[in-house]
Amino acid sequence: MNPESILELLKQVPYPGFSRDIVSFGLVKDVQIDAGIVTVLISIQTKDPTVPEQIFNNCHAVLDPVPEIKHAKIEIDVQEPSTQAGSAEGQEKSNIPGVKKIIAVASGKGGVGKSTVASNLAVALSKTGAKVGLCDCDLCGPSITLMFGKNERPLATEDNQIIPITAHDVKLMSMGFLLEDDSPVIVRGPLATRYTQQFLTHVLWGDLDYLILDLPPGTGDIQLTIVQTIALTGAIIVTTPQEVALIDARKAVSMFDKVNVPILGLIENMAWFECDHGTRYPIFGEGGGAREAEKLKVPLLGQIPINIPTRQQGDSGQPIALSDPSANPTSAAFADIAKSVLLLG
Repeated sequence: MNPESILELLKQVPYPGFSRDIVSFGLVKDVQIDAGIVTVLISIQTKDPTVPEQIFNNCHAVLDPVPEIKHAKIEIDVQEPSTQAGSAEGQEKSNIPGVKKIIAVASGKGGVGKSTVASNLAVALSKTGAKVGLCDCDLCGPSITLMFGKNERPLATEDNQIIPITAHDVKLMSMGFLLEDDSPVIVRGPLATRYTQQFLTHVLWGDLDYLILDLPPGTGDIQLTIVQTIALTGAIIVTTPQEVALIDARKAVSMFDKVNVPILGLIENMAWFECDHGTRYPIFGEGGGAREAEKLKVPLLGQIPINIPTRQQGDSGQPIALSDPSANPTSAAFADIAKSVLLLG
């Protein structure tokens, strides 16, 4: 038994709200072994008292059953997170030069239309006169290139800053711009971290009122990298009305809560289908988003119907938010959501 073997055991302990463990987070500062007594020093930054409690209990659950360990002492140093420090790893965060507000669009699961919402929100905000950028952080499933009808390669400055692609008055960055159409993307761990950091800090975003981050589903490495690299203004959670989606939406809310990122609101996508005769059919249930927003005490920013034009225009590179809101209810819904986001400050 040595410190390395103890660290291997502690890799089974996740940081609450994340899928990543406390060792890879860098929270374990020291491990000492003396006559079968193991002392583990952990340092975290959080305002949530349940975080150190969960880590303490989970560390004991992993170490106590080991026969060679007579006694495990878990010492946790809890510090108040500063406004410029990521609470998960305590690493310094910095705002992106020229960008006023950074909003993450997230969900706990795939298939809820998060990229469609992020794309149309960016367009709707741009139509208000705001300067907007959209960063596709879903490295393995980039879709922004298709939704904006762009497949050109970005250029770089002499300082190796990537120049974003512009479409529909929105500045864009996506892994899709760097790959051939049929090329698979296999990135995880350190490589995913590096790409994400480059997209955020090595892109020449310029002066923006809003930078929208289209996050991949889940609570993994990319989400962690974002919250510890930059200071997020807040997060918007996308869900469908059905309970199976709401369960995962709660996980996303919990993750952001653990790292002190405010939830700006919830968007219920695929809220209903309206037939040609004007009858609405709640295919995925009814009212789930409103009830969840009330439970979380956050605004329900809007409800987006499911319809064929939204899919068609997304596939053709013309987001539905480009349409006249007076003639298209989905475009009107995104226009209202954009106004709500502007009012959030």
